Amino acid sequence: MKAITIWQPWASLLAIGAKRYETRNWSTKYRGPIAIHAAKKDPCKMPLLGLEAFDEAASEELERAGCGSTWCLLPTGSIIATAELVECWKITDNGHTNGSPLAARIEGGRYGGKTNIVEGKEIFFGDWTPGRYAWEFTNMCMLPEPIPAKGKQGLWNWELPEVAGNG
Repeated sequence: MKAITIWQPWASLLAIGAKRYETRNWSTKYRGPIAIHAAKKDPCKMPLLGLEAFDEAASEELERAGCGSTWCLLPTGSIIATAELVECWKITDNGHTNGSPLAARIEGGRYGGKTNIVEGKEIFFGDWTPGRYAWEFTNMCMLPEPIPAKGKQGLWNWELPEVAGNG
């Protein structure tokens, strides 16, 4: 299964369904099943972003999902969810789309010519600078327990660990 490594708290925001898009500076043609890997990087040792709106929105969503609002306790170095990567959009505008400062326009998609607007808290959870890409996930399924795994940059192949009795 393909996998992508994401720093916390963004990985958990995806896993709980509060975040539907992962923004990247590169696109992918891959579509299909994907594992969400929480990077080993300790979220407590990361520099603060200084974005009060992000901190507040992220903490609220994590608390609502029962993950607690203390980022230091979020799982790291493990696969925490699986999903379907269904689209990779190009970000073409942000800031005042639809008259709202909390919106971004995404265009392209698999068949080209499609346009979509992303609004609300989702904007706090990514870098919506025009020219970047928004990877769209559906069917997110948080695992009951994180599965330890070593992450990598880019898309990488994750081998599901064998379960005793299923060999």
